[in-house]
Amino acid sequence: MVRLELDQVVMRRMKEDDIEVVKALVKEGCEGTENRLILHILTRPLCLFILAVFSSILRCLVHSFILALAIPVFLLIVFLKITMPRSTGVLGSSRPYWDYVGSSYRGQQDETLQNPYSSQANRRANKDKETSSEKITAEREQAAGQVWVADCEGDIVGCVFRESETRPSVRRICRLVTGCWYRREGLGRLLVQSLELKERESGARRVYAHIPYPSKVGEAFFRKVGYRQPGEADEEDDDEMKNETPERGFMGYPLTKVFYKDL
Repeated sequence: MVRLELDQVVMRRMKEDDIEVVKALVKEGCEGTENRLILHILTRPLCLFILAVFSSILRCLVHSFILALAIPVFLLIVFLKITMPRSTGVLGSSRPYWDYVGSSYRGQQDETLQNPYSSQANRRANKDKETSSEKITAEREQAAGQVWVADCEGDIVGCVFRESETRPSVRRICRLVTGCWYRREGLGRLLVQSLELKERESGARRVYAHIPYPSKVGEAFFRKVGYRQPGEADEEDDDEMKNETPERGFMGYPLTKVFYKDL
């Protein structure tokens, strides 16, 4: 564990030069998530029943109990690995992959989030405008969403993904990752709350967060920062909330839990 000075953290938009670092950070932060989701699906009663039926049929063909049991499970795992959003994608997004290049910032001056711990950390020097290896249209940039990184003395120690604006006054956090050496230091809370402040100033009234279904740590974190699941409180019928549904995988089993917070 490394002590992180939050007043030295600058939260800025991701640039193209940061993409590989961000991908590595996401892969590290989400290690094991995909396997836990697969295990969650494999242990559902209906899925177990279907696997048992196929195993019984194969038992008559291969004359081996072990093979009859292993082949359906192996094939289903391969299928889930192929069809499930990848670890470097964004689970909970409306798209099966993330457009890293399209969501990269190409301005002449860093766009930053407010850091309540420091009045100086948000001040950045002007830099030469970066050029992209691909032609990025305004439509692609708008649809790609945004990635904000936590920069501490030149090292990217965390990031948060915000999907493109598909509904008025509503935003969605698709991925929140902090480096393994900088956890339980308040960095995740800083990223989320600073992004909420920016979105509230831009007119958003609600933020959704999709959390991988088996993630107890992620669920506990978002509850601590004020998020809750639909239906947990006495709330009036909200037609807008009905538009936000968990992502579903094989046989319709949910892969994420939906949390929300009114700003």
